[in-house]
Amino acid sequence: MALQHSSHVPTSVVLSELLANVTPRVTLGWLIESLGHRAFGAVLLVLALLGLLPGVSLVAGLLLVIPAFQMARAHRAPIFPRRISSHEIEPQRIAAVVRRTIPVLRRLERFIHPRWPTPFEATKRVVGVFVLLLGLSMLVPVPLSNVPPALLVVLVAFAYLEEDGALLCIAFCASLVEFALLAVLVWQTVDVARWLVG
Repeated sequence: MALQHSSHVPTSVVLSELLANVTPRVTLGWLIESLGHRAFGAVLLVLALLGLLPGVSLVAGLLLVIPAFQMARAHRAPIFPRRISSHEIEPQRIAAVVRRTIPVLRRLERFIHPRWPTPFEATKRVVGVFVLLLGLSMLVPVPLSNVPPALLVVLVAFAYLEEDGALLCIAFCASLVEFALLAVLVWQTVDVARWLVG
């Protein structure tokens, strides 16, 4: 049964309720159903947090692409293929990540709140495009290269959940810097590869 939230319920409260309702069998489908209309933002946040963990970033980056693409197309809720949505996630692992995140969010929520309102559908589409690009950048096979984009997805998702247009603008600007740095890294890698081949 989906958790009921108003649009201004703090993200820490949403995750606390999620944590309190964790079942022995946790799947992406369960997460989406439990989060109701907050599903897009919360799924992005949880996947980005998992993307910070070693050994999980590649899968998290691939999974982020799915809801991000759907947001860019203005879908009402994230939809994953049945094989993915029914795949079990270790309850202890997700609970540990959420438990460590909640106190941080509570401190941030003192300063982050709804402001600079933006059209919901337009915002969803833009967030989807940025998260899609950030999710793809998490797949770059360079040690620790997943950390900056994963942190930026956390920031974007949190700003989206809290309806904080000011923070969302900052997150978008930081993402553009990340894309520029990644482009330079890729260009230098290609340049070195050409030099070695030549």
